[in-house]
Amino acid sequence: MTADPTVAHWIVGPILLPLLAAALAFAAPPRARPWLAAAGVLGALLTAALLAAHLPAAGPLHYRVGGWPSPLGVLLVADGLSLTLVLTTTAIVAAATSYAAAYLHPAPDAPGHPSAAPHFWPLWLFVCAALNAVFLAGDLFNAYVTLELLGLASVGLIALSGGPALGAGMRYLLVTLVGSMAYLMGVALLYAATGSLDLPAIAPALAASPQASLAVALVTAGLLLKTALFPLHFWLPPAHASALGPVSAVLSALVVKATFVLTLRLWHQAFPDLALPAARDLLGALGALAVLWGGLQALRQQRLKALVAYSTVAQVGYLFLAFPLLHGPGAADAWRGVVYLALAHAFAKSALFLAAGVILRVTGDDTVAALPGAAKRLPLTVFTIGLAGVSLMGLPPTSGFIGKWLLLTTAIAAERWWIAAVLVAGGLLTAAYMFRVLAKALLPAAAAVTRERLPPALGWSAFALALAGVALGLATSAPLGLIDIGAPPAVAEAAP
Repeated sequence: MTADPTVAHWIVGPILLPLLAAALAFAAPPRARPWLAAAGVLGALLTAALLAAHLPAAGPLHYRVGGWPSPLGVLLVADGLSLTLVLTTTAIVAAATSYAAAYLHPAPDAPGHPSAAPHFWPLWLFVCAALNAVFLAGDLFNAYVTLELLGLASVGLIALSGGPALGAGMRYLLVTLVGSMAYLMGVALLYAATGSLDLPAIAPALAASPQASLAVALVTAGLLLKTALFPLHFWLPPAHASALGPVSAVLSALVVKATFVLTLRLWHQAFPDLALPAARDLLGALGALAVLWGGLQALRQQRLKALVAYSTVAQVGYLFLAFPLLHGPGAADAWRGVVYLALAHAFAKSALFLAAGVILRVTGDDTVAALPGAAKRLPLTVFTIGLAGVSLMGLPPTSGFIGKWLLLTTAIAAERWWIAAVLVAGGLLTAAYMFRVLAKALLPAAAAVTRERLPPALGWSAFALALAGVALGLATSAPLGLIDIGAPPAVAEAAP
């Protein structure tokens, strides 16, 4: 079977629709902006779903914007990895859009909220469009441009909170500019060595040389800085902890995934022959340190949002544990496992930050010490925290369990015992800091409390995302089948 050739044109939909909504949001009346945002994001989600439905018959889809050939043309590629992440992005942003509309607009001048809420929606939609563009990027320069749009829009969203967020936003801006500079220098060297910017064309033309090694090192260093892999994570906790609730959710769940996915794609599609085992082991070792350091720091935090932010440092580390396993026997399961773990973290972490935003909105205090009585005051929010925490721990039947199980069994089969040990230790650390939060929330309050009546979108949006993380652990065949489409040759050849 083959797909209709016009289907390839749909690839621009997840990028163009949020961009169009962002442009309209600048001039639209304030009450219309959330509706424009919802329309743009849901349109992107529908387009991505239609592409995903055609992908099993058509295989990976390629589209050159404007019909321009390489190296001038912009190449977009829709394969299993990119569409899985685009679907995840649009689903999470759709839920967070509903949450943000209720979070911002009833009381835009309340403490902790931006005084100029109208600026939120264009930046919000730019982030959604840029995320989808990074995931669909099929050439290195297009990826650079969209990473810049993503970074600048993210900084703007962080800065809207004011106060400490301004300093955190400026640090994030510096980091994203330094990372982009390193990435762009590496891209220039790769173009000089291969004469192409298209990912499919780089690997056959790239020969081992000092120039190629330097290019790979620069590109990787720039992306790792943006991904906040230990020890380059210094900017992430203050930025994520000080932003508005919906902004923190998207930053933690999705923005750090963009540069991780690009790293994953480059190492296994653009220059697989230059990814030496020692380099893979180094990334795995940094991931192991991130899991342990991030978990220990999360355990020590006194603020709920800071705890969740340090948890992101640890969860990013899990993703890099897969790099030593993505070569040779078991690579196919490692590929499925790391992508599934990225999805699990995205849904669980977005739910946690949205829940933390509800607690801060209601109580004005997100310290762990102030949580007693929260279960009675905000029962759905506390249940959401527990549900998301179970997925982060990797307990069945959640999607976190599926991802960790695939990585654990691959590590044991490959006799990579240190990876297996870190996976287990990281799960125990996650359980420790999540149980600390839940234990406090379940304690009775010092004074009598009553249930809070909130806009339904606040509680139910977070709960829906946490529930989706569990549902992906129960219905795995369709997501795993999609992930396999267009997998790198080394991974596909290792499939049973």
